[in-house]
Amino acid sequence: MAPTPPRLAWLDALRGPAALAVALHHAAWTFIPEAWAEVDRRIDVGTWGVFVFFMVSGYIIPASLERRGDLRAFWAGRAFRLLPLLLVALGLALLLAYGGAFALHPGLGHRPLPLVVLGNVTMLQELLGVPAVIGVMWTLSYEMAFYLIAAGLFTVRQAHRSAAVAIGLAASAVPLGLLLPGPVVRGRADLAAALLGVAVLTAVAVSARAGGRVRTAAAVTGGLLGLALVVLGSRIGAWQGLTVLAAMFAGTAVHRAERGVIRWRTAVAAVAAVLACGAFAKDDPGWAPAIVLAAAFFGGAFALRNRWFPRWLTHLGVISFSLYLLHPLLLRMSPNLPLYFLILVPLAYLTHRLVEAPAQRLGRRWSARPAEPEDVRRGDPVESTAGALHGEGAGGRP
Repeated sequence: MAPTPPRLAWLDALRGPAALAVALHHAAWTFIPEAWAEVDRRIDVGTWGVFVFFMVSGYIIPASLERRGDLRAFWAGRAFRLLPLLLVALGLALLLAYGGAFALHPGLGHRPLPLVVLGNVTMLQELLGVPAVIGVMWTLSYEMAFYLIAAGLFTVRQAHRSAAVAIGLAASAVPLGLLLPGPVVRGRADLAAALLGVAVLTAVAVSARAGGRVRTAAAVTGGLLGLALVVLGSRIGAWQGLTVLAAMFAGTAVHRAERGVIRWRTAVAAVAAVLACGAFAKDDPGWAPAIVLAAAFFGGAFALRNRWFPRWLTHLGVISFSLYLLHPLLLRMSPNLPLYFLILVPLAYLTHRLVEAPAQRLGRRWSARPAEPEDVRRGDPVESTAGALHGEGAGGRP
């Protein structure tokens, strides 16, 4: 396992506990439900974990895009980072379900198989009204929407306005959430879901392969589709869905402030707007404390970003995507809570070594090419300082 550079260790120190928090949330409801109900009434630990992931993604993903300065390399990097483990996890889930050791969503059998595959492989299933093969994949749909919007802003050179975007999303979340408490794209809207999924794939492919105005038009279209899917397709409702997006852009605003692109008071205002507008997005007493503590945890780790973190903690961050994506598969296979984690952590380490790490190395080799003439002429990188960052988002991260 490659060591984490000191300047990025704080991000891995966030990812590891966030992934374990989500795993603990689901495992505790499985193994000790009565005791965990008392905890959940005070703070939703799972929500805390995914919001930490969302803010980490917001901080690092736009930096990764701007460091590359190339949508083709960015989308290739995301594909090599997320898809190999996702495909392995989906295959394991189906095998375990066939053996009776994993419960699939009952709605999977009622939707056309091509649509189920399209939704789950593109990670947009949550926003297309398609059941997920693995329940925790819902966060990946919001990650994908964030990537689409970030890519659209990048191509029109508006990426630096992340704080304004975060505030705008947070402010619009309340009225839109009241108007749209549930998804518009839902149920058996198979044709609409398929058309939207294909439209997103087309926008990504064209923006990655084309140049000039065609690339810009495709990327902007993809960004608008990502935003529309969150507003119209969020199973959790527009209020919560837009709060998730706003939290990611608030994480980006922190990165902008650190790099001197915006003032710190602007970044703080973005985070405050997300917390103020998002605190009442869910009628659950554990929701608001979770997102407030997630922001505080992110801020605390950021304040300590120049310190050294224990290697075991940063190693947990490195395998956090495996921890997050694989933990639901073990819930029926472990007899108790301690043994569950004794199995989960080594399994995540193994899948990282055998699946994630080789795929990421392949992706880096595939993307390591000279800039195309169009890229050179446009001078796409918005911030050259983003080149100092070598880390990638967890995707899951959440």
